[in-house]
Amino acid sequence: MAVFTPIELGDISDWIARDFNIGEATAIRGIHGGIENSNFFLDTVLDGKKQEFVLTIFERLSAEQLPYYLELMRHLADKGITVPKPIANQDGAILFSLKGKPAAIVTKLPGLSRLDPEVKHCVLVGEMLAKMHLAGADFPTTQTNLRSLTWWQKTVPQVLAHLNQNQQDLLTSELATQENFFASSEYAALPQGASHCDLFRDNVLFDPQGSADTSKDQLGGFFDFYFAGTDKWLFDLAVTVNDWCLASNKKDLDPARFNALMDAYQSVRPLTADEKSSWSMMVRAAALRFWISRLWDFYLPRDAQMLTPHDPSHFEHILLSRKAI
Repeated sequence: MAVFTPIELGDISDWIARDFNIGEATAIRGIHGGIENSNFFLDTVLDGKKQEFVLTIFERLSAEQLPYYLELMRHLADKGITVPKPIANQDGAILFSLKGKPAAIVTKLPGLSRLDPEVKHCVLVGEMLAKMHLAGADFPTTQTNLRSLTWWQKTVPQVLAHLNQNQQDLLTSELATQENFFASSEYAALPQGASHCDLFRDNVLFDPQGSADTSKDQLGGFFDFYFAGTDKWLFDLAVTVNDWCLASNKKDLDPARFNALMDAYQSVRPLTADEKSSWSMMVRAAALRFWISRLWDFYLPRDAQMLTPHDPSHFEHILLSRKAI
């Protein structure tokens, strides 16, 4: 999360009071981290009780694209999946305009991120990811993952000039390999549906239940669904594994975390035979996707307050590791 469009309390206080039933806005503060949208914690007071929300101004997604993400979050929340739920205004709308850009307000989940996850956390994430996939199976709207193959094909030529020859060779050869995989009958047979597509450690919260003992953590929820799309569930699982199950060298998979997350996921939704045979290609696809996006963000950045681009070499190393599986 970042701040590209600054917002102050005076910009929204009348709007909140007039259009919503969430009380008086008392504070707003930018959220550090991430690279896509402008995000803020929004505090309100209703009947003497403090409430917390997240206000997002969308910098790249259009008003035509956004209903998919917001309605998916509402659908999952209504199914009992712990995700932020969009707040409707008094007219029932969940998508608004602020400073000429699309915006939304969602509930704030409890807890904090565990950036050095233990096996227990991987179990909780694996279980909930499978439950989320099943809960979204009857979501009626489809929208292509906007950061999938078509975007890779468009973006790779824009970043190649910034890379050395070995990196260029790796990037172009892996893209060609994935083009063949995506065109295969094996890929077509994989089950698909609404997918988060960005379930990194900083997009999951754990509620410590008032204890410093992390073994008592409960899942606070998944958030930041603005890369979601209709995609192969195996891709969503691969993206998650590539971040949650890293070994201490930050590139290979840690067997304990990996087995815990995969076993927990399959205790809810067992993988099909096609998914099992496609796993090695899919973890490579997940690594490639984020290597490309981090190259793009690093070498072709946008101006923003509090913007912290990620090191693209991280996913280059992960891709090389996954190719060796």
